Amino acid sequence: MTALVARPVSQQRSANQRHALVATAHTRLMMLMFLFGAAVLVVVGRLGMLAVQSSLADPQARSAAIAARGDIVDRNGAPLARTIDAWTIAVHPKKLIGDPTEIASKLAALMPEAGDQAHYYALLTSRKNFIYLQRRASPTLVEQVNAIGEPAIVFDRDTQRLYPQSTMAAHALGFLSTAGHGMSGMERVLDERLTNPALNGTPVALSLDNRVQAAMESELGRAMTTFSARGAGGIVLDVATGEVIAMVSLPAFNPNRVGMSGTEELRNITTQSVFELGSTFKPITMATAMDTGVVTSFARRFDATHPLKVGRFTIHDERGDPKRWLNMAETLIYSSNIATARVADEIGPQKMQAMFKKLGFDTKPDIELREKGGPLWPKYWARTTTMTTAYGHGIAVTPLHLASAYAALVNGGIWRPATLLKVAPGHAPVGRRVISEQTSARMRQMLRLIVQRGTGRKGDAPGYRVGGKTGTAEAAVSGGYDHSRNVATFAAAFPMDAPRYVVLAMLDSPLGTKETSGWKTAAWNTAPVVGRTISRVGAILGVVPDAHRDIDVSDILPTLWQDPSRTQPTGQ
Repeated sequence: MTALVARPVSQQRSANQRHALVATAHTRLMMLMFLFGAAVLVVVGRLGMLAVQSSLADPQARSAAIAARGDIVDRNGAPLARTIDAWTIAVHPKKLIGDPTEIASKLAALMPEAGDQAHYYALLTSRKNFIYLQRRASPTLVEQVNAIGEPAIVFDRDTQRLYPQSTMAAHALGFLSTAGHGMSGMERVLDERLTNPALNGTPVALSLDNRVQAAMESELGRAMTTFSARGAGGIVLDVATGEVIAMVSLPAFNPNRVGMSGTEELRNITTQSVFELGSTFKPITMATAMDTGVVTSFARRFDATHPLKVGRFTIHDERGDPKRWLNMAETLIYSSNIATARVADEIGPQKMQAMFKKLGFDTKPDIELREKGGPLWPKYWARTTTMTTAYGHGIAVTPLHLASAYAALVNGGIWRPATLLKVAPGHAPVGRRVISEQTSARMRQMLRLIVQRGTGRKGDAPGYRVGGKTGTAEAAVSGGYDHSRNVATFAAAFPMDAPRYVVLAMLDSPLGTKETSGWKTAAWNTAPVVGRTISRVGAILGVVPDAHRDIDVSDILPTLWQDPSRTQPTGQ
């Protein structure tokens, strides 16, 4: 048996002290861990609260959750609208720590395109909880703004819609709301299709051609500036399919920054605004006369020797126009209101209305867009109404209405609805016949003669056999007309021996210039726009210029009055 040896009292006391020290250390460690965990929970909770507050503070914050949206491309696959992952820069004004004046100065230096120092100062001192400073920011800009060192300025990744061509074709494309839904244009039309997860991996091809769109925007913008016009519109339309190859509305807006645009900039002139388009209606009147059998021969002439008085109204021609009896071709070449009114008087209101209705002039333009203006249709068709609408007064339609009508005039007589979607070969809509093939063939001849000998001469493009009609009408205002303003339009097609495209240009309230000797009619301002546009895009569209080829007008030439002194376009 082993004997038990008692420990000294001093050793027992030392062991008890060590146990006490270990227990104290464990307790202190647990307290430290608890405090550290509590601190972490407080920080995480605070960050969560800030996130919730910032997302609820401003509806725009929710735009960061825009779902994936399918791309839109032009007819050749060039991108027009894309969904991208980008940086955003925002601020919580109520949590600002630094000096707002100093920070505003730095922001203005880094992002001057959005505003000056006063603009940023107003944002930084706002009572709002959350404000975006820049969306689609580059990584370099994010780094520079972050270097300011203001904790209230925050950065995040955001799914956003990008329009890489900026303002180009803005009205046709449209834009999105902050919640990511289409608000106008084809973005609105295609909203369901573009947000469908099963389909948004496949881009939607529009009928537009980027190259043609850019050329027409360039030429129209140049004319709008030169003639100090209020606005401008332009269309290139495929006469066989109704496809809109270009749609221009000026002034334009940037769909990437819609909030900086005005109401007028968002308006699509080509489909929403209605105008009295003047003498561009005269070919429609002549086509109606031929197709209804009212006029069957170019030997038939109409008295344009003096103004035409109908009741209390008097119809005049432009000063300097020939005061003589004119056949149908001459009526168009010299753009005679008097002769046109006489032709319309024989057509009568029923047949005139029937033609306008077949061309869709009594309804909104036929195209996918929701932004469409209703025409101004006469309430009463008196004798004078029939006469004046024959040369484009007293009835107002959109430029797209007119472009579709001209396509029918030259393509063999078939009217088709316009479309901004690319049409597969062989899938063009059947359309409806509005005039006979024989009448359409005659219209091609007469439209070509207007460009060769009449008011459309400045709209010609060498080798492209352009045919068309000018139109200049006083701007209609409430209760009458503004005699100081007009709407100038040139509607044309090419090549006239085998028409492929309609090209239309319109200027709202242009002014005369020294170069035009003060003239502000379509012959001087919009006709050249069409001519230059066709020269730029004809080959792109597959039309080979040929100076040795043209439509045969030999059977009409002997019927025309020859006036070698008329070497410049005047009139309408």
